[in-house]
Amino acid sequence: MQSKPKKYFLICSGWLSIVLGVIGIALPLLPTTPFILLAAGCFAKSSPKFHKWLLEHAFFGPLINSYQGDRCIPKDVKIKAIIFIWITLSISIFLLNISWLRIIIFLFGLILTAMLWRAPSPTKQPQANTE
Repeated sequence: MQSKPKKYFLICSGWLSIVLGVIGIALPLLPTTPFILLAAGCFAKSSPKFHKWLLEHAFFGPLINSYQGDRCIPKDVKIKAIIFIWITLSISIFLLNISWLRIIIFLFGLILTAMLWRAPSPTKQPQANTE
């Protein structure tokens, strides 16, 4: 059995991770997925109620379940994330007047895209032959 301070620390860390993950949806350099996965881990060790809520969440639940089950990211999620990353990075690059910072943001986008694209995707289960 864990101590109450540890339990409350994990619950607070989980909620802080959720807040940062939600903010990361709109901010291109703040990653959403790691914060949501961290929240799931914190809640798994501290609050079955919050963990269940997160796993059943319409937006975050499927991603967490896929990652926890297969350690993968669905291809459609990868594509949407890459599109959103490049839209937001393009806005940042367009608004900046500092050339070297534009280059750094562009290179960061390339690295992030490569890492996301290389992450495993779930393999489809073969369907049983019904003949």
